[in-house]
Amino acid sequence: MAKFINKLKLYCLDKGKTEEEFNSKVKCQNDKDGKGDWISHWDLDISKPTNAQLDALSSQAETLENNAIAVANRQKEYGTPQEMIEFITENGLEAWKTNVQAIKTKYPKESE
Repeated sequence: MAKFINKLKLYCLDKGKTEEEFNSKVKCQNDKDGKGDWISHWDLDISKPTNAQLDALSSQAETLENNAIAVANRQKEYGTPQEMIEFITENGLEAWKTNVQAIKTKYPKESE
């Protein structure tokens, strides 16, 4: 299930707001009272979204979340920049390209 904050960010981006505007002018909160996340601060010149508008973005938000996980997994397997240079130095650039493709195949991103 997509996170509230990600659906909210997509809503704002779809309305022409930048990620910087979203990060500085919108705040969410969860009071741990079982009611879930809610908008605690809204300083944008667009209307707050309805639950139905946010629910319509669930699939797109889930794709973004899954892709973020795939990228994080890829980065772990690529290793540090020093490890990458060492691999290329010892095995060559073509071997590195093959390695990268294998990692991308192991952790595929969904179509956005």
